[in-house]
Amino acid sequence: MRSPTSPRPRALAQSHKDTYSRARKNPFFDGLTDGPPPPFGFNASPGRNIARSVSDIGHRSQQEAVLDVFDQFGPNEKPFDRIWPKEKHSSFSIKKNPFEYSPKKNFEWPENGKAEAFEFTNVQTVFSFNLATEENDQQLESVSRNTSPTVEKTFRVNRRKENLSAVPLPQSAASFYNGNSPQFEIAESCPSIKRLNQFLKATKDEVNAGVPGRFLHAVIAQDVPDVGSIASTIMYAFYLNETHKTDHLCTVPVINMKRSDISSQAELKWLLDSCQIDQKSLIFVDEIDLSYYDIFGSLKLVLLNGYKLPAKQEALKDAVVEIFNCGKGDSVYPWVETVTVGEDSSCCTPIAEKFALLSPEILAGHGFSRILLAAILLDSTNLSSSSCSFKDIYMATMLIHGAGRFGCNGLYQLLRYKMYDVTGLKVADVLRKDFKKWTRVGNQDNTGSRLTVSHIGMSSIGTSIEEFLDHEDSTVREIKYFQQAEKLRLLMIVSGYYDLKKNFKREILVSAQSVELMRNLLSFFNSSASKLPLKAISKPGLPEQMQAFEIDKITSRKTIERLLEEFGGNSKG
Repeated sequence: MRSPTSPRPRALAQSHKDTYSRARKNPFFDGLTDGPPPPFGFNASPGRNIARSVSDIGHRSQQEAVLDVFDQFGPNEKPFDRIWPKEKHSSFSIKKNPFEYSPKKNFEWPENGKAEAFEFTNVQTVFSFNLATEENDQQLESVSRNTSPTVEKTFRVNRRKENLSAVPLPQSAASFYNGNSPQFEIAESCPSIKRLNQFLKATKDEVNAGVPGRFLHAVIAQDVPDVGSIASTIMYAFYLNETHKTDHLCTVPVINMKRSDISSQAELKWLLDSCQIDQKSLIFVDEIDLSYYDIFGSLKLVLLNGYKLPAKQEALKDAVVEIFNCGKGDSVYPWVETVTVGEDSSCCTPIAEKFALLSPEILAGHGFSRILLAAILLDSTNLSSSSCSFKDIYMATMLIHGAGRFGCNGLYQLLRYKMYDVTGLKVADVLRKDFKKWTRVGNQDNTGSRLTVSHIGMSSIGTSIEEFLDHEDSTVREIKYFQQAEKLRLLMIVSGYYDLKKNFKREILVSAQSVELMRNLLSFFNSSASKLPLKAISKPGLPEQMQAFEIDKITSRKTIERLLEEFGGNSKG
């Protein structure tokens, strides 16, 4: 208890006004006392001055105000005896339905003083919180122009459409309190994703207009419909657009897959939705005629994740001006001057590094960092593959904000689960989910008028052949329809899964165009028994042109691909 003659706490406040001088002079420590970073900009100079935030500027005055309040009380009086429970102008309260927010009404305490349970009877689609009070508004007016602008956060409350309780997510604090699949989720606004969506929409409008008077600077990856290829295409095109802005180039990301195929890629669709990327503004390869721009000499291609274009786009090779993330020692096109050799397991690793070096603020966005992080985790097998580099781990750590409540392990497990989840998919979508096709040009036909062209396809699934055949009542008929639609003389469905004893199993289902072709294939497999030992699976109801087998040893899909290519080049049936 303070006596009347004892020094007042005002002297303590006065001592806080003295200038504090550090012994260590380091720009890193200077940054710790600065305010929040300004909005990201690619053209900002590295030596820019960052003004202190309002909270830092007003900190001393708030301390003095608090100490002055204590001077008003007597020696035997408790300060909290005079504090009113709630002021009318306060901007915070607890409400029975917290998400029924109206900007015209202030939050109020319940009259009985008891906090009631939260109810989710009526959830607003979008709402925003403005945390500034009247005093803060007056304080903002007195701050100089150098003060960083206030960023308003917007939150969207969504009722979860899917149940994630079946996903084997690792234990975390979020899952302990909320469960693996809470009924509601809150999505935070992401300024960097908003800027990315603006870029995608502008490029889509430009392409629809025909790109008049400009070169089409198209960024395209290999024709592999996975998260890494799509994410790297979008993000590297955005990076080039922001750093190489010229009037004669229109930089456009071209997704090297059909738009209809995205329905079979559950992990890709979930990722784009969770990152709030506008899928309507994306341009797929079946929505743009690149050969048209190539004929008129207005096409410039940036190739990702490889040293050569896919076979169906090989005619556009003269338009390649840059190759990004090719393998070391690959024989790239000799006329390409800009070549970046990849040393990491994911193409998104060097792309994230470029953003971090040029404008690190953009990586703070939840959705922006999630799409990069997801690609790195999948390409590096959750940072555990032999090709995983130190830079992969470093960038994944920097992008950990994108993992959200799942964490890095949980995000990886969720994406992997969706890759093999075929619930709700039709048979054709399951077969197209991971599908490869080879074209072979053979000898002339019996009339000698034209060359014969044969197509061989391979689909990979994550369930057993028996479970796949039981997917629908008409699975066998749907397989035949898919084979006819793709004009395949031979379709092989490769299954890889773990049984109840956690043993890995590899099975195949072969569908041939004719009985003669099936006999030739079985004869070829018998001659290659050392590479592919087969054991027939008895499955009643299969036609003669369709048979199922179990592979007795662990065999990679690459081995099966090579055997199919070898059979396609030698077969005559």
